[in-house]
Amino acid sequence: MLHTHHFAYGWVTIVIAYAMSFIGSLLGLQCARRARSSDRAGGWLIAAAIAIGGTGIWVMHFVAMLGFSIDGASIRYNVPLTLASAAIAVVVVWIGLSIVFRGRRAGRGVWTLLTGGVVTGLGVAAMHYSGMFALRTDATITYSPGVVALSVVIAIVASTAALWFTLHVRGTLVSVGAAIIMGIAVTGMHYTGMVAMHAHRIDLAPAPSGADGVQLLLPLMIGVSVVTMMLLINVGLTDNEGEDLRIAPATGGAGGPTGGLR
Repeated sequence: MLHTHHFAYGWVTIVIAYAMSFIGSLLGLQCARRARSSDRAGGWLIAAAIAIGGTGIWVMHFVAMLGFSIDGASIRYNVPLTLASAAIAVVVVWIGLSIVFRGRRAGRGVWTLLTGGVVTGLGVAAMHYSGMFALRTDATITYSPGVVALSVVIAIVASTAALWFTLHVRGTLVSVGAAIIMGIAVTGMHYTGMVAMHAHRIDLAPAPSGADGVQLLLPLMIGVSVVTMMLLINVGLTDNEGEDLRIAPATGGAGGPTGGLR
């Protein structure tokens, strides 16, 4: 069995990967908070899905993959499958968010939260392993079923917690705390899935085809990061921290109505 490295560049990749997961999660929570009080909830849910699924999960995964190497083997990536894994991450988070938000309005919060968590968690696991399937190498890759199952359980629990946060988190400090937890959960799921993988030598194996990590992943991650920054600016420009304030009529001293805030 060939030795695999998950930190080929030291701790820099895991630190950056966690930072991207934290940023994506924090931005997604802020977008979800807007969705709870906006007439355009659908647009904010899409923005939250891009932030959490695109940056918090997918970018985190492939930043971490930049630090992955196999002794004596080359690594390349299938471009269409890599792009498909990004789409999976965004779509499954959007589905999970849509399920829990509709359930909340219909008064079925607990069951829809569990359903959304399972659907999203399975989707996150699908994103991880489709991303790994996009990896091309001149070694044979196998997985430990028990560790794979554990990574799926972690993905479901993390997704359920993340969806709960999107429904209940209010305030900047609480959002930061929730994003810290979400980042730890997503990063932990990734490295648990990576522990499940084993590489074995193949004699006279042909060189793998595809793009290498820097050629493929850096432009994609930069693109997703630019979208994230645009969302961050948009959230900042539309900040409604005082979302519980509503314009309401108030009664003046002479009995006439006057405008007031409550």
